[in-house]
Amino acid sequence: MTIIDAHHHIWRQADLPWLLGPEQPRIFGPYKAIMRDYLIEEFLDDIKGSGIEKSVYVQANWAPNWFADEAAWVQSVADKSGWPHAIVGYADFTGDDVRPQLEKLKVNPLMRGIRQQFHWHEEPMYRFASRPDLPADPKVQANVAKLADYGWSFDLQVFSGQMKDAAKLARACPDVTFILQHAGMLEDLSEKGVQAWRSGMKRLADEPNVVSKLSAFGTFIHRNDADHIKTILTDTVGIFGADRCLFGSNYPIEKLWTSYADLVSAFKKAASGLSKTDQKAIFHDTALRVYNL
Repeated sequence: MTIIDAHHHIWRQADLPWLLGPEQPRIFGPYKAIMRDYLIEEFLDDIKGSGIEKSVYVQANWAPNWFADEAAWVQSVADKSGWPHAIVGYADFTGDDVRPQLEKLKVNPLMRGIRQQFHWHEEPMYRFASRPDLPADPKVQANVAKLADYGWSFDLQVFSGQMKDAAKLARACPDVTFILQHAGMLEDLSEKGVQAWRSGMKRLADEPNVVSKLSAFGTFIHRNDADHIKTILTDTVGIFGADRCLFGSNYPIEKLWTSYADLVSAFKKAASGLSKTDQKAIFHDTALRVYNL
């Protein structure tokens, strides 16, 4: 089966503030092993033999004022190497008008979408956004709606407690496709936590313009666990349907605890009970459609 990796990063260490200096606490644990350049050549070496035929680069948190430089650099990498095949860049949707930023990005032919991470958590180490209710902010909603003019999607990153507001954001922007990052970032594996996550996922699935990315399931457990992957994958596919789910590797973050081949193997094992049509949707067709590859 040919596979599309709908979520990976490449980077130059000097461009990433979070990689410079001593390690800071991160949700994915100690990361000294990736505090270095991770360029397209290493990514291509990592994916050898895995069946990956295309990939989507998702912004890697360069300094916000370098958002245009990040996209331009990735485009230059693709121009030389043929990889990646699509770019999800960064823009700040909290200002008065996001269009000047989008205009700077649209010069890159591979631009397909934007991610601004809205995830907020009571646990400070899990917190990224300045406040939890950004998806409900009318200014944010008006700016995200402008993505429809460019034919771009929005990579939506929230925790379960924010999914009610995230569904409102999707409803306010019916002409924009929302790609839920990491299947909603299930971080609380208690019965109560899983129930809250499922409830929020069902609320998001009620919005027809939301799809879910099956990625980064090792983020909070710091390992590649096929049973854990199967649980989240099965629940997510049951809620959204396979034609609204897509695989992503979140590489090289997951390289902290697994090889690319083992990661893909675990996902294939987790999806093995699904029909061939559903497996093809998850590993190929949905990403091809939503990222216009």
